[in-house]
Amino acid sequence: MRTGAAPTRAGRPRGLAAGAVLAGLAVLCAAAPVFEAVSGLDPGRVDLFARFEGPSSAHWLGTDELGRDTGLRLLHGGRVSLAVGIAGALAAALLGTLVGLVSGYFGGWIDAALMRFTDGVAAAPLLPLLIVLAAVDLTKTGLPPEWAVSEAAGIARIVVIVALFGWPGIARLVRGAALSVRERDYVRAGVAVGAGPLRIMVRHVLPNVASPLLVAATLAVGHVILLESVLSFLGLGIQPPLPSWGNMLSNAQELMGSAPMPAILPGALIFATVLAINRLGDALQDNLDPLARTR
Repeated sequence: MRTGAAPTRAGRPRGLAAGAVLAGLAVLCAAAPVFEAVSGLDPGRVDLFARFEGPSSAHWLGTDELGRDTGLRLLHGGRVSLAVGIAGALAAALLGTLVGLVSGYFGGWIDAALMRFTDGVAAAPLLPLLIVLAAVDLTKTGLPPEWAVSEAAGIARIVVIVALFGWPGIARLVRGAALSVRERDYVRAGVAVGAGPLRIMVRHVLPNVASPLLVAATLAVGHVILLESVLSFLGLGIQPPLPSWGNMLSNAQELMGSAPMPAILPGALIFATVLAINRLGDALQDNLDPLARTR
C-alpha cells in the first residue's frame, strides 16, 4: 500500500498546479471588463495606424492586424472559449449520463437499442459533421432572424453541436458503472421496498457513478475547447467581431512570417488550457478512483 500511495502524493502537486492555472485563467478572463474599464481601451476598436505594435504601456501585449489591443481580445476570447468548453462539456455529460443510466439500469432490449444508437453516433465522422452543421444558416431554420445572427446564437450553436456528438463516451462510462451498481444489495433492497426506477437511479445509482463522471466531464472540457478552436480556425465557429482563441488564431495565420505574436499567443493559451485540464482530470482520477490509489 505504501508503494502505491507515492504516485498519488506525487501527482497531487501537479493536479493543484493545473487547477491553479485554470483558476488564474478563469479569473483573468472574467475580469476582462475590469481591465477594459481601467485601460480605457476598446478591444473592438480598429486603428490601422497602430497595426502590429509591440508591447508598450498602452498595449501590454501589442496590437493585432487591425490595431486592436491583443491582451484585451485574448481575455474576451478566453471568456468565449472557456464558456463554450464548460457549457458543451456539461451538456454532453448530461445527455451521456441520461443515456448511460437508463441503459445500464434497465438492461435488456433497452440497453441493446441505446448502445447500438450510441455506437452509431460514436462511429460518425465527427469533424465533417461538425463542419456541415456549423455551416447551416440559422436564419433559414425558422428561428427569429435577430437571434439567429446574434453572438449568443453562435455560441449556442457550437454548444449544441458538441453536445449532440460528444456524449457517447460518457454514456458508455456511466452504463458500465450502472451495470455494476444495480446488482448491489442496497439497490435490491430499494427495489424490494417499492422504490421506483427513477428514485433508485437518482438516489442510489447516480451518486456511485459520480467519480468517473466528474473525471470524464473534466477531460471533455479540453476536448470541446479544441473543437471550438478548430471550427473557429476554419471560419465556422465563433464569428468575428466576437473574439475567441480559435478565430484569433485563424485571423493571424496568414501573417505568421511577419508578425507571429498575434498567432502564437492564442495558440499558447489553447495549449496551456487543454494541458492543464488534462492534468487536472488525471489528478481527479488518481484521487477518486480507489484502484488508482492502490496501484
